[in-house]
Amino acid sequence: MSDRQKIQRLGHQQALVRRRLWMLASVLAIMLGGLAARFYSLQIGQHEKFATLAHENRVQVRPVAPVRGRILDRNGVTLAENRPSYGLSVVPTQVRDMPALLVALDELLGLSAAELAQFAEQRRRPRRLHESIPLRFRLSEREVALLAVNEHRLPGIRVQVKLLRHYPFAAQFAHSVGYVGRIGTAEQARIAAARYQGTHVIGKSGIEKQYEDQLLGRPGYEFVEADAHGNRLRVLQRQDATPGSDIQLSIDSRLQREAHRLLAGRRAALVALRVATGEVLALVSVPSYDANLFVTGISHADYDALLAHPDRPLFDRALLGQYPPGSTIKPLFALAGLAGGVVDAATEIDDRGKFQLPGELRIYRDWKRDGHGRVNLHTAIEQSCDTYFYHLGHQGGIDLLSDYGRRFGLGVKTGLDMPAEEAGLMPTRAWKQTARQLPWFPGDTINAVIGQGFSLATPMQLAQMTANLARRGHSIRPALRLPPPGTAAVREQLVDLDPAHWDLVWGAMQAVVHARRGTAASLGRGMAYRMAGKTGTAQVVGIAQDGEYDSAQLTEFQRDHALFVSFAPAEAPQIAIAVIVENGEVAAALAAPVARRLTDIWLGHAPPNLNLEARGGL
Repeated sequence: MSDRQKIQRLGHQQALVRRRLWMLASVLAIMLGGLAARFYSLQIGQHEKFATLAHENRVQVRPVAPVRGRILDRNGVTLAENRPSYGLSVVPTQVRDMPALLVALDELLGLSAAELAQFAEQRRRPRRLHESIPLRFRLSEREVALLAVNEHRLPGIRVQVKLLRHYPFAAQFAHSVGYVGRIGTAEQARIAAARYQGTHVIGKSGIEKQYEDQLLGRPGYEFVEADAHGNRLRVLQRQDATPGSDIQLSIDSRLQREAHRLLAGRRAALVALRVATGEVLALVSVPSYDANLFVTGISHADYDALLAHPDRPLFDRALLGQYPPGSTIKPLFALAGLAGGVVDAATEIDDRGKFQLPGELRIYRDWKRDGHGRVNLHTAIEQSCDTYFYHLGHQGGIDLLSDYGRRFGLGVKTGLDMPAEEAGLMPTRAWKQTARQLPWFPGDTINAVIGQGFSLATPMQLAQMTANLARRGHSIRPALRLPPPGTAAVREQLVDLDPAHWDLVWGAMQAVVHARRGTAASLGRGMAYRMAGKTGTAQVVGIAQDGEYDSAQLTEFQRDHALFVSFAPAEAPQIAIAVIVENGEVAAALAAPVARRLTDIWLGHAPPNLNLEARGGL
């Protein structure tokens, strides 16, 4: 190769190197420009965003749960309170291997399937950064110590003192006060999430649910400086939570607890009302259950046991139980007969123990097989003569009876401040045509006038009816929350009747308790006041026309219900009571004594040494 060719080749190579250097320089310039642009964007363009993120990583906003309001009885006795307890929570954002952590905690504490299931459900819900999820409530001192010793290998756990709901009387107020429980998926979808920051429970039943908004309070917050692991270093700023309001009930815990004691071992319900205002003095359903079981999540075994129990302890008999009212509604229908001109004080029948509708063969029997002889309205109520009321019902008709029944609260919800109650049933012609596609028959009225047939009422409705009788036709809406002092009760006049009609019915109801032949005559012995009352028996199974009631041939659940309603003192009523004992058969022996005992206490005639210890549930 000549020198000239060598020089030309060298020049070509140098040009190639220069082009490559320029290309490399261009690429480097572009990359540096991109880096500069990105640096500018991060440091200047998005400075505020990343400064905020860095601040949030260092300073966390944590909710401060409000203290739930207490629930008190009318005398200030605490029925629902908050007690401090150690709880274990986990912060998911601080845990790299959640399954491994749960295995380690299970080895230390023995986690239940319910706890793990509830924790998993909570994890699926959206939440704030570094927000903790409760795993176990009510840690023992030993468990707290175990967690403290092993904290170095359990990242993301928090052991904190929290306030837990506690019900001092366990079962005695479970249906009325209700209980709180963990917020479920359905509730999470409808509640305002901001109101429940830091709170994991919500009112599930009773007063706890009815007044949830007032009891809950409003959450606060605190700005907490944390390290890179989310551990709290110091509080920079704090806004205290607003505690929930205390709710004071009209219930008298003395009456409530004594009713539970007297009805223990039965399936029963009792409602006591203050006649002057409609305040609920006692709202009892037995058997009951321990409301504390639900606060942190009831176990499947405990819940299944409650559901499977034949006595249905979860069922609120006072508000949801619908029973034939039996003879307890005879005083009301006596008023209807007087007002409608069907009967008067002198109207008499000769009761031979049976009644037949004109042109029918069917016999309607009196509870007293041989009858009561000559009976007027007074003795018909005093001795609960069915035959007299068969005549009254036949002559007055169902329209008159149903009109007065609904006026006095039968077949209509009372409007009590509770989440749920049943309406019962005061049958009418229209109801039967719609519900059964059948016309109303005269025999239907015969059954209705003695509180049987289609008729149904809750114990709360029977108590309201009795209070309306004690108020001589002026109605007051029952209420569980104690009204502020000085609040005037709003009265509604249901009927405007001749005072003589009221005197006749009131006198007959007093004879039930105080006359020698009254169906609750034994109740009045030694009574320091006069009580107006009415016994009742509600048939559970039908008896053949020529048959006789024989409890020995019936199972326990087939026996008649025993009912009693009363108000006292008769001359100036203060308290009205309705009691039902399922399958109790004899009202005067089972239901009536409970009503008298509570009336004695309320009127100040009971001995001072009442045995009122708290009792547990099933």
